[in-house]
Amino acid sequence: MQDLKVIYEDNHIIVVEKKPNIPSQADKTGDIDMLTIVKQYIKEKYNKSGNVYLGLVHRLDRPVGGVMIFAKTSKSASRLSNQVREKIFKKKYLAVVDGKFENKKRNFRRLFI
Repeated sequence: MQDLKVIYEDNHIIVVEKKPNIPSQADKTGDIDMLTIVKQYIKEKYNKSGNVYLGLVHRLDRPVGGVMIFAKTSKSASRLSNQVREKIFKKKYLAVVDGKFENKKRNFRRLFI
């Protein structure tokens, strides 16, 4: 199992750190993904037999690292998905960049999605 940093966990949700270059869910590359990693973590931690339910509430692009929330029950998945749909669930991004700007004029603005 991959090294997994769990930030928070209760009976309904699990919040984990996604490292850059790991897909949120399985894709055609066959690379290990966060959904599989977290399912395996739950299976081992709680000694569960069979399939583990884990709801993917949102995704982060493969190159992006950050915090992901997964639902451990179908009820929490439904409620969290509704919050994403209704834009109650907010994502904030922080970019760390290296280099120089070519022009002297810089224009930055805050975007809320």
